Amino acid sequence: MTAHDAVRWRQVDGSAVACEEKLKVLNENLAELRQMCQDAFEDALLMGCDEAQIRQVFATVVGGLYNPYAQDR
Repeated sequence: MTAHDAVRWRQVDGSAVACEEKLKVLNENLAELRQMCQDAFEDALLMGCDEAQIRQVFATVVGGLYNPYAQDR
């Protein structure tokens, strides 16, 4: 991940995440996720899948993630 792609991680109240260890873990997780998505994206393209559909499927997967820590349950 380049500085251009840097994410400013926020807490629920909107304040910035300041803990360096938390930021390190968040950024490492994001880099791993990006690489995994890139690899899967390229595999699907090489197998002849439609680019727009691949992106839609990935967005659906992310949109369907379950928050086990949600307060309103």
